[in-house]
Amino acid sequence: MAPIKQHFDYLVIGSGSGGLASARRAAGIYKKKVGIVESGRLGGTCVNVGCVPKKVTWNAATIAETMEEAKEYGFDVEVKGFDWKLFTTKRDAYIKRLNGIYLRNLNNDGVTYIPGRARFLSKNEIEVDEYTSEGEKLGSKSTYTADHILIATGGYPIVPKDIPGAEHGITSDGFFELDQQPKKAVLVGAGYIAVELAGIFQALGTETHLMIRHDTFLRSFDPMIQEVLTKHYETGMGMNLHRRSKQTKVEKDPSTGKLRIHYEDSNGAGVLEDVNVLLWAIGRAPEVGDLNLPAVGIEQNKKGCIVADEFQNTNIPGIYSLGDVSGFFELTPVAIAAGRRLSDRLFGGQKDAKLDYTNIPSVVFAHPEVGTIGLSEPDARKKYGDENIKVYKTSFTAMYYALLEHKGPTSYKIVCAGPEEKVVGLHIIGLGSGEMLQGFGVAIKMGATKKDFDSCVAIHPTSAEELVTLR
Repeated sequence: MAPIKQHFDYLVIGSGSGGLASARRAAGIYKKKVGIVESGRLGGTCVNVGCVPKKVTWNAATIAETMEEAKEYGFDVEVKGFDWKLFTTKRDAYIKRLNGIYLRNLNNDGVTYIPGRARFLSKNEIEVDEYTSEGEKLGSKSTYTADHILIATGGYPIVPKDIPGAEHGITSDGFFELDQQPKKAVLVGAGYIAVELAGIFQALGTETHLMIRHDTFLRSFDPMIQEVLTKHYETGMGMNLHRRSKQTKVEKDPSTGKLRIHYEDSNGAGVLEDVNVLLWAIGRAPEVGDLNLPAVGIEQNKKGCIVADEFQNTNIPGIYSLGDVSGFFELTPVAIAAGRRLSDRLFGGQKDAKLDYTNIPSVVFAHPEVGTIGLSEPDARKKYGDENIKVYKTSFTAMYYALLEHKGPTSYKIVCAGPEEKVVGLHIIGLGSGEMLQGFGVAIKMGATKKDFDSCVAIHPTSAEELVTLR
C-alpha cells in the first residue's frame, strides 16, 4: 500500500459541478482543509461534454435558423455554409479557458487539486492512481485520509450491448469530438439529450433521423410538451422521426467508414444507408466502476447509483454522495445546490441544511425551447384527484412569426390544485422559454396561486404575458 500522503477535513472525489461547489464552499468559506480528486478535465460533464458546449452549439443552430428567417424580415441574406471546424475550434478553446478558470478558483479557495483516479481502502481512506493534470497516468499511487468523503463522480453515457455493431456508434461525449459536420446522422433515444442534439443537427442542415421507442419523446414531461414538440420536429423542422423503433444491427463499410443501420419501426423493417454518425442517447450510468465500493459496503440501487438520503448521507457514516452518481435530478444546478448545502451542514453549523428537491425548474434546449417546473397534469391529477385540479392552457403564434411563412409553436399550461388554485405545475414551449422560466420558477417555489399570477400586470407585447392573462 502506498504511504499516507496527506489528511484532509474533507475529500471530494470528482470535480464536476457538485463536487467543485461543495469543495470550494468548505474551503473558501469555512476554511477547512479540502482536497479534490479528478482523473479528467476540471468541470466534469457539464463543462466539458454537456451543458456548456451543448448550449454554445445550440446557439449556432439557432443563429442558422434566424439567418434563414431574416430573409422574410427583408434582409438580403445569403448563407454560404457553416464552418464546423472553425466553430468547434473556438468552442473548444472556450471550454479550455473554463478549465483554467476552475483551477484558479480552486487555488484561490485553498482546495488541493489531486489529479488521479480514486478507490476506497476504508471508510476514511482512499488510494489515488496518480495522473498528470492533462490526464496521463504517472504509474504511481498515493493514499489520503479524511474525516469526511464526498462521492461526486457523475455518470457516463451507455451504449447498448445487445445490438451487433453498436460499438460503431458514438455517445453525447463523442458528439463534441466530431471534427466535421455529418451529412447524415441517426440518433437513438427519446430523452432531452437525444432531442437537443437532434435539433442541433437538423437546424444546421444535417439529414437527421431520430429513433424513439414510443410515439412521442420526452415522455417524462407533460403530454402537451411531448405532443407539440414531437409534431414540430417532424412537420415543422422536417426531421425523420422513426416511432416504435428498435435497431437490430449496425454495419460499417471499411472503405468509406459509413454505417448501415438495420431497424424496425411502426412502418416495418428498414435499412438506413450511408450514415455518417450514429449517436446513442439511451441513458446514463453512474461512474462507480473504479471506486471499490464493496470494500466499504456503500449501498447501491439496481442501476448502480449510490443510495443517499435527503441530506446526501450514504449508509456509511462520513461518506456522502450527490449529483448524477446518486441519480438525483441529473441537472447541474441541482448538484451545485446540493453540494453547497452539504458543506453548510458539515462545516457551517447548519445542521438542517439540505436541498429541497421539489419544484426544480428545468429546460430542454430544443427547437424551440421547453421549460417545465412542478407536476405534469397526469401526475397532479394522480396526487390531488381530478376534482381538485384545474388546468389553464393556451396555444398561439408568437409575434416573432408574424412576418414569417414558417410558424413555430408556442404552447403554455398552468396546473393548479385546490380551492386556492395553487400553481403546482407550469409547462411552456416556445421562443425564450429558457429565460422565461427562471422568474416564474421563483414564484412557484414561493407557493404562488393563479390569483397571484393574475395580479401581475402583463408586459406587452411578449409571449410571457399569456401566463398572467390565462382564463
